[in-house]
Amino acid sequence: MTIDDVTLEGGTWPQWGGWAARLALVELLVWPLSACDPLDATFESVEEAERYEAAESTDPPESVDQPLVMTWNIKFGGGRIRFFFECPGDRVIMERSEVIRHLEGIAEKIRQVDPDILLLQEVDIDSKRTAYVDQLQWLLEHTDLNHAVYASQWRSHYIPKHGLGAVDSGNAILSKWPLQKARRVALPLISTQNAVVQYFYLKRNVLEARLDVPGWGPLYVLNTHLSAFSKDGTRRKQVDTLESILDSHNRQEHDFVAGGDFNLIPPGSERTADFPDEGHCEDYEPTDYGDKTDTLADLYDRYDAAIPLDQYRADNRPYLTFTSDENGPWNRKLDYLFTNRDFTSDSGLVHQDKEQGGLETLPLSDHAPVTGRLAH
Repeated sequence: MTIDDVTLEGGTWPQWGGWAARLALVELLVWPLSACDPLDATFESVEEAERYEAAESTDPPESVDQPLVMTWNIKFGGGRIRFFFECPGDRVIMERSEVIRHLEGIAEKIRQVDPDILLLQEVDIDSKRTAYVDQLQWLLEHTDLNHAVYASQWRSHYIPKHGLGAVDSGNAILSKWPLQKARRVALPLISTQNAVVQYFYLKRNVLEARLDVPGWGPLYVLNTHLSAFSKDGTRRKQVDTLESILDSHNRQEHDFVAGGDFNLIPPGSERTADFPDEGHCEDYEPTDYGDKTDTLADLYDRYDAAIPLDQYRADNRPYLTFTSDENGPWNRKLDYLFTNRDFTSDSGLVHQDKEQGGLETLPLSDHAPVTGRLAH
């Protein structure tokens, strides 16, 4: 579940006020005539992803038999600060010291888990709300992951609400080895939004890259973050697009691992509505998953999940990955890993709390990391 979807929904958005907002509106109205994108807020259907490298690389493993993959929505380094889209909450902009403190905890958790491949969602690289800290570059410099690619899902030189200003936030893939053929594939937009809201709204995507894992072979890695709170079947369309990409790789006999924050609960989940951590803000409508519980059924049927469905259904408590309550408990699963190979039978974990002396996850984000180890 993403904060950004909540902040931009509601009948009164956008709230135009001040010269900067009026200027942005004028630029937006002129845009169709000038055949350009004044606020750099749009994307091609398929485009090359941005590449990142650590300034000082660590020596990667010369060979790995079972690469460890991890996915984590890091809430743009916001920790458990109560932002204006949370109830109650009023924060919009963080100080640099706050951002760095949260990133230090995130980096420590990454080092403890030590994934070979890391999928991150809600990474800010150039946003006013996070003091313009390039979080992806910072994490490369403070972990043993040397290479990364990035695809923005929310980008604009100016967001005319709550003083958000400039935003560039999206998905990233980090790896111990070089990434190749990195591309951003656009996902369907929410069709019920008017043109102005859609222009400033999040543009969901699938980020894809290939890497050669020493001792294992070529592997395609896909990372996504699907829409939250859409009322027009958008998530179903987005899952269909993701499935078509995965099916194409499978037909070509490409090995892949795919994951991210799907904003969907697994088929057969016990609870589908009225989660105890859902507030009642002006722009917030609690999510009912009741008509969406089968959306991921085909993915579970066709591919191997890091946490199998029967395992989740037997006792879902260890596998819940999300809560908006800073005190917990974790109360629904929104984050996933799938592969057309196999995960090792004992490797699917949700890193909810302190484990083997490690750092507790709950203070670091509203999502917990999920890991799976690929079988050779």
